[in-house]
Amino acid sequence: MRIFVKAKPLAKEEKIVLQQVQDNPERSRRIEKVDEGHFVVWVKEPPKQGKANKAIIRKLAKYFHVSVYQVILKSGFSSKNKIFEIKL
Repeated sequence: MRIFVKAKPLAKEEKIVLQQVQDNPERSRRIEKVDEGHFVVWVKEPPKQGKANKAIIRKLAKYFHVSVYQVILKSGFSSKNKIFEIKL
């Protein structure tokens, strides 16, 4: 299964939610569901030396109830927009 992730490093709290799209630019806090394959992941780790990527992999593995070895970063190693492959 391929999923799309928007990374949010250096967050105050860690969480993972379905990615949402803004329906109105002036209401930047309002969000709407896109689909099941898009997520936003907040992690406390900095985006340096792959620390945030490793934290995102751990969060996704926990969310999908799989091993961290089953979560593979396919694209976006140094970008906030990433593509992961989840081997179920």
